[in-house]
Amino acid sequence: MSASASKVFITGASSGIGLALARHYAKQGAQLGLVARRRELLNKLAAEFPGQCQVYVADVRAADAMATAAASFLQQCGTPDIVIANAGVSRGTLTEDPADIAAFRAVIEINVLGLVHTFHPFIAAMRERGDGQLVGIASVAGIRGLPGAGAYSASKAAAINYLESLRVEMAGSGIAVTTIAPGYIRTPMTDVNQHRMPFLMDADVAARKFAAAIAAKRRFVVIPWQMGILARLMRLMPAVLWDWGLKNAPRKARMNWDWL
Repeated sequence: MSASASKVFITGASSGIGLALARHYAKQGAQLGLVARRRELLNKLAAEFPGQCQVYVADVRAADAMATAAASFLQQCGTPDIVIANAGVSRGTLTEDPADIAAFRAVIEINVLGLVHTFHPFIAAMRERGDGQLVGIASVAGIRGLPGAGAYSASKAAAINYLESLRVEMAGSGIAVTTIAPGYIRTPMTDVNQHRMPFLMDADVAARKFAAAIAAKRRFVVIPWQMGILARLMRLMPAVLWDWGLKNAPRKARMNWDWL
């Protein structure tokens, strides 16, 4: 199916990678379903591409709200060709601090259950049509546990494994499943980082590379490629060396967020 005829459903579309992906596909002529919590930002994006965007204000933690958004998109636009579960959050966390319990819960619910809530409502329609693609945005942070980011690393490790399970479950249905594990992408989520971010990539550049991986129906890809090499080394590093090397690593900022 040509890009001009495609239908793409994206969560977390109001900023960062989701916004960049939405703009990328809109410029290709796609019909878009855009999900985020901030209506004003979604409406601003939709105004850039009149007639191409269906806007849904929802929190990916809410299965009912996501099912309603999906049902509306199916009715208005038909079965999507691509569903991108992009919504995600990051926050520094410490297990010893009781104030961070709520942050652990929110990060895991958004980054893991958000994938399930996004994909579930579309699978039956995709199975019936016999094609489609489910895309989950994970992270290199899910390869190994990062100190001070236990919730984020755990959630992205869970996302990687969930998506792998889903990919095998969808075998033979015509539905492809793609896992994208980004390194550092310049977004509001990384703007708060005070530490050095190797291979930092602008969001619009990342969106083009993500879209290329999606078009190729890659099963698992790390972007940028340099971070892919680092990810392989991370997997191979013995635990004793990982512990030694990371004990003084910079930590993700612990701050209040309005999604808690």
